[in-house]
Amino acid sequence: MRILFMGTPDFAVVSLRALTEAGHEICGVFTKPDRPKNRGMKLTFSPVKEYAVTQNLSVFQPSDFSGGACTQTIRELAPELIVVVAYGKLLPQDVLELPRYGAVNVHASLLPKYRGAAPINWAILNGEHETGVSIMDVVKRLDAGAVIRAARTPIGPEESAPELWDRLAELGARTLLETIPALTDGTAVRTPQDESRMTYAPMLSRELSPIDWAGESGRIHNQVRGLLPWPCASAVLDGRTCKIYKTAPGGSSGGAQPGKILSAGRDGIEVACGDGRSLRILELQAQGGRRMDAASYLCGHPIQI
Repeated sequence: MRILFMGTPDFAVVSLRALTEAGHEICGVFTKPDRPKNRGMKLTFSPVKEYAVTQNLSVFQPSDFSGGACTQTIRELAPELIVVVAYGKLLPQDVLELPRYGAVNVHASLLPKYRGAAPINWAILNGEHETGVSIMDVVKRLDAGAVIRAARTPIGPEESAPELWDRLAELGARTLLETIPALTDGTAVRTPQDESRMTYAPMLSRELSPIDWAGESGRIHNQVRGLLPWPCASAVLDGRTCKIYKTAPGGSSGGAQPGKILSAGRDGIEVACGDGRSLRILELQAQGGRRMDAASYLCGHPIQI
């Protein structure tokens, strides 16, 4: 099939690669404009553009779809299908109406739950035990199109957002390839989303980072897993502000005040939580330092209990 692909991050690369290796004709790739990065502010390609260049695919990077130029470009590319994966831009109606088979999106949640920019992170933050991917029609409203196909997967109790991201990227690519034949032969079943069950997954912010040790240990554990790789959970330990990268459930806190450090050694830094349980910090990074395991951190920053 002749496909126009739209996407930006690593998550989208997996689907683009799957389409390419399956033999589909990629007539063009739309991705966000190059962005300045790091101290040198050097313009950097998006992961999708990086892959597209290696495959000699035509790349387009409009800042927006106003003015009609993008619509004309897409009309000239003559795609039979538009595939959108984490592109980061809403498409106008005249673009959606151009391809014979419309436009579909690969979204990393079981819609209508977790529409929006950060569905993987919020599924973990909220303590979900299951998530998945949805292949849906692209409509003008954000992630509101009818679902054509969905695939489920459990969330591991220790699984971090980057780990789940990688798994869902692969699951999304496989589910997309399984969906395309149903689109072409007319057997695709479209199920409208139940608006009464809709939840939203907004962009993450640093305001989510500080740990409140008065909360439940399980909720704090989810906070650490769900805020990776950015903005990361944070805490002040023995007077030092640290990013917290990995934790593990502890035992009873013995009634200790939430936030009290109960032990600090090879097994991590154990902190009392508000539910009478403790949480062990296994990996962390002090401000201005590097990420390390708790035992290594304690060698340079001993904590008196």
